[in-house]
Amino acid sequence: MMVFLQVVFFLVSLALMGIILLQMSEHATLGGAFGAGMSGTVFGRDTSRDPKKTATGVLGGVFLALGLLLALL
Repeated sequence: MMVFLQVVFFLVSLALMGIILLQMSEHATLGGAFGAGMSGTVFGRDTSRDPKKTATGVLGGVFLALGLLLALL
């Protein structure tokens, strides 16, 4: 059981690193450098429905729960 949890913890940590690296910053594109594009409008980008943000939160929660569980075992 311990080895299985460690493997899952390792895979979750890799997925978390990947999803964080995939997230786009506000000025990541060439259009953002000149103030154009939809990423930096007057009202800002709609991040409430961003699936990457949701996945980051879920993976972060799983990472913390598995880390606590592995520390207690």
